[in-house]
Order: sequence, then C-alpha cells, then structure tokens
Amino acid sequence: MSHHLYLTAPLPTKQMPPGVPYIVGNEAAERFSYYGMKAILTVFMTQYLLNAAGQKDTMSEPDATACYHWFSAANYAFPVLGALLADLWLGKYRTIIWLSLVYCLGHLALAVDETRIGLFLGLTLVAIGSGGIKPCVSAHVGDQFSSTNKHLLERVYGWFYFSINFGSMFSTMLTPWLLEHPWFGPKWAFGVPGILMAIATIVFWMGRHKFVHVPARGVGFLKESLSPEGLKILLRLSVIFLFIAVFWSLYDQSGSKWVLQAEHMNRRFLGFDWKPAQIQAVNPILVMLFIPLFTLGIYPLSSRFMTVTPLGKMSVGFFFAMSSFAVSGLAEVWIQAGQEVNVAWQLLSYVLMTVGEVMIYFTALEFSYTQAPPTMKSFVMALNLLSVTVGNVFTALVNSLISQNAEFEKVMHGANYYWFFTTMMGLAACLFVGVALTYRGKTYLQDEAGLVADESGPQGERPA
Repeated sequence: MSHHLYLTAPLPTKQMPPGVPYIVGNEAAERFSYYGMKAILTVFMTQYLLNAAGQKDTMSEPDATACYHWFSAANYAFPVLGALLADLWLGKYRTIIWLSLVYCLGHLALAVDETRIGLFLGLTLVAIGSGGIKPCVSAHVGDQFSSTNKHLLERVYGWFYFSINFGSMFSTMLTPWLLEHPWFGPKWAFGVPGILMAIATIVFWMGRHKFVHVPARGVGFLKESLSPEGLKILLRLSVIFLFIAVFWSLYDQSGSKWVLQAEHMNRRFLGFDWKPAQIQAVNPILVMLFIPLFTLGIYPLSSRFMTVTPLGKMSVGFFFAMSSFAVSGLAEVWIQAGQEVNVAWQLLSYVLMTVGEVMIYFTALEFSYTQAPPTMKSFVMALNLLSVTVGNVFTALVNSLISQNAEFEKVMHGANYYWFFTTMMGLAACLFVGVALTYRGKTYLQDEAGLVADESGPQGERPA
C-alpha cells in the first residue's frame, strides 16, 4: 500500500488518538520478550550452553558477566542508529516494522541453537532490533497528538511505562521457571519471548491505518544538530550523561552479578523458594509503586521546604545507588565467611537501587527533553540512552580483565568487587553535586504562540 494513503498529521480531536492502543499493546509484548530473554541470559550462559556436539560448554562467571554487559551496551548504542534511520530516511513507522522483524529472527536463533553461535547471532540481532526501535517508539507516541488533545499525552506515557513494567515483571517470573522445568528448558524459555515479539510486531502492523506517519526529515535535521548552538547543547548534556553512565554500570549488574550472588543465598522468602533470576521481578513492581509515590507525594512535600530541581533529584539518586551496592558488598562478606545469608538482603539492595532509578532515569528523560530544541529531541533522547552503553562497556571491561588477569582477579575477589563499584559511585555522586550547582542551560518549552527558549538558572531551573 502506498505511503500517501496514511495519515501524516494528527486529527483535530479531544479524544485519545486511535493508534494509541496498538502502540501500548505492542510495547507490553515487546518488553515481555526483551526482559524475559534477558532475565535468563546469565544462568543460561553459566549452566546450559552447549557445543556443536551437544555437550555442556558453559562460560565462567566473569565471562558470562562480561558477555551480558556487552549485550546490554549494544542494546543502547543502536538507538542512535535507529533515530538516524528514522529521521533521515525511513520514518518511524517503517523503521519500527523492519527492525522488529530483525528482532524476531534474533529470538528464533536463541531458541533453536543452544551453542555459542546461536547465542552470539541471536544477541546481535536482538540488540539491533531492540535498540533500533527504542527512540522511534516513544517519539511515535508523541506524533499521534495534536494541540487539541496534548493534555492526554501524560496519561498515555503513564500507560506506556506501566505496560513496560507489567511485561517485564510477568516475564521475569515466567522465563526462569521455563528454563529450569524439565518439560521445557532453554528452547521454550527463549521461544516464548520470541512468540511475544512476533505478536508485538503483528499488533503494531494492524495499527498502520490508525497511526499518524510523520515523514523522515532528511539531512536538514543533521545540519541543525551540528550547528554551533546544537554542538554546545550536546556538549553540555554529555557531561551530565557521563555521570549517569556510572549509575548504569551498577544498575545493570542486577541481571548479572546479583543473579550469580543469589545462587549462594538462602532463597526461601515469603513462603516461596525463589529462583536466582526471578528476584529481578522485584524491580518493575517497585517502579510501579515508587513513581506515583515520588511524583504525588515525596517531590511535592519536599518542594515546600526547598527548591526541587531535576539535577538535585539526580544527585540524591546517585547516593541511593551507591548504598544499594554497599548492601551487596556486606552480603558478600557474610557469604565468603560461610554464613547463611537470606535473599531478603538482596531485596533491600533492589529497593535502594530502584529509588536511585526513579530519581535518575525518569528525571534524566524529562530533563533531556526540555533541554533539547525540537529538531534535536529524538537525537538527544538517543544520546541519553548511550549513557547505558558507556556504563555497560565499563562493567564488561572490568569483568574481562578479571577473567584474563590472575593478579586483577585476586584484587577484585569476593566483596572487593562490590566495594570497587560502591566507591566509584560515591566519587561520581560527590562530583555530580558540583556539576549540578554550576550547570547553566536553556529550557525549550512549547506554548500556544510557538517555541520559547528560556535561559535557565542554576541546575536548569527557570528563573522566576
């Protein structure tokens, strides 16, 4: 069907745009597939991996941790390419459809081939697909709205985020069970997320006549991004994103190092025996509880006593992330001493880390959006995601060094590994406070008369 038969501008309606349910449905199924596959990855690499002859050929813990973080890094590097592909050439809808098919092939490779070839081919295709569609899907949601119904946008992003966490929670409980169940095993544990991704793609395709298809903007957008003013904005934000990268270096280890630590803990909690990879399901549940708690309770209450700024929230978040790893370090000291440690200690780490996530990640999304001019918004969002790549590359390199260097392995053994990351986060948190106090930026806001660029005061605050 030719492109001109699609809507290219939103309909002037006060109702919810007709394409939204297809986007939210697609997002829930896609996130189920991604988090389900990622939840079992470390356990699969250390316990289930086979060679071509069908014999066990598993990875060491440092190698599996490094591989997990290289995969996470790739996932968040491809959004830059996805954003460029959509803005310069294909447009968002076609970029999402084509890369979703690549994504499905990645799941297929993981499900049918349990060797390293299947693993690396599958992870590469998933990283290209999942990463490439990331900046397009959230921007595609915004494209559906006009000025007459933009008041509904906040509600949709709320549903959008709820669907991500709902999909994540459900799959993080299910796929570890499938992996370890004698009737199912790796083929089903990777296959079910693949089926969900295929469903996500079909749901999105079914909405094609309901969506607004904003055409690609071509080379004009690149000229604006690379103008002196554009480069100045990118440089200013890159400093902030570099600090956020340290947070991601710690945060993403909940899927690698914390899963491996949970294997050495007493996992009987609340009357259940938890599988090591299932503990991760706590994070999306906490996110769904904490977002309303912070936005409706803690932030408004704090603002009565002090000025609550985006960079101020992020500063506090860094200290929470640091304390979560300190708890893991303490648990590791007890495990090394031969004591029985209950997995409830890891739940405490998750609570502290999720507070950090709410204060850093969501604040950074909102902050990046307001600090970027309209033509650069999707590119700046992709740059923000690139901080996840930088953090994961660092963690992967540390674990590769542990795996290859006996001296380094001695230094980083046991709890020392956790103390290293705790110290690094503490230093970053202290330095970031200085950056937050001296930051000067511009806030780009939309009003009825068009675009307003506002000189910002300290911490990106708009002057009274």
